[in-house]
Amino acid sequence: MTPLTPHPHPDPHADWACLRVEHETLYTYSLPVAQALHVACLRPLSDAGQTLRQFDMAVHPHPAQHHTRTDSHGNSRAHFALHAAHGELRVKAVSEVVVRERFAGLQPTQGPTCAKVRERLRYRSHAPFEPASEYLHASPYVPMLPELRAYAAESLQDERPLAEAAIDLMQRIHRDFTYAPASTDLSTPVLTVFAQRRGVCQDFAHLMLACLRACGLAGRYVSGYLLTVPLPGQAPLVGADASHAWLSVWVPGLGLETADDWLDLDPTNACVPGLHHVRVAHGRDFGDVTPLRGVIRGGGEHTLLVRVTTRLLAEGSGLSDLAPRWGAP
Repeated sequence: MTPLTPHPHPDPHADWACLRVEHETLYTYSLPVAQALHVACLRPLSDAGQTLRQFDMAVHPHPAQHHTRTDSHGNSRAHFALHAAHGELRVKAVSEVVVRERFAGLQPTQGPTCAKVRERLRYRSHAPFEPASEYLHASPYVPMLPELRAYAAESLQDERPLAEAAIDLMQRIHRDFTYAPASTDLSTPVLTVFAQRRGVCQDFAHLMLACLRACGLAGRYVSGYLLTVPLPGQAPLVGADASHAWLSVWVPGLGLETADDWLDLDPTNACVPGLHHVRVAHGRDFGDVTPLRGVIRGGGEHTLLVRVTTRLLAEGSGLSDLAPRWGAP
């Protein structure tokens, strides 16, 4: 994975960007796989802040069964089964997405304080259910840890506006931790990341979620893609990009038409995601939004190759000429 640097906006007046993302996954097996069941979470979200214009997912070998459904978090999942012996599995998803500037009118110093949001999320007998509370508790990759509560407390002070406090916490994580490819893997605990002060985007998203939840605030994991900058003097390389991860914190009353009370924050890059972050799915942690997973019978050892290419097709103002190419998913 290469360092993730957001692509600069060539047009400072743009309020939308159209991006094309190609995400290819190849599994090669040392022995034939007799049977396989897989679930893919690769279709980008389509909502007030992001329009999915086109999506296609090709699977080779062709699956014997295939269907899609929407999970409890609102993400699209593709389920497919392979019943014939095969030595490799190739899944390629191609998306064309129009992303709107969701947080242009954000006023971090306004809105509810940390204490008010904590109180709203606190359990009370017979009180109405608050859907955001689903993202308040520990999850498999995001434990409740006193060390992270103490670290976060400096930012998430009771009388401080939550949006401002969360941005401050994001900036501290960016400053205190080093982006280090291959320094961790999926099994690396959040507490280890906290102790060694290095990791990758997934680690920083889990770390900040653990900080928020330990302090009684709701946060959800966001998977997606980021249009990145090639090295100086080099052209963009096909397959050189990667999946990206960030998070969103629940800030009721944001007052932004396209944000739906969830403020996205990218601690890897210390930024509020804009036109070049494509959202695919959200959940409690990575386990809820894994791009491709499954169970197989046979196969022996395997190798995995992932290629992601993100390209900017156009950007500008107004969306009248960029309607979806087909009906809403």
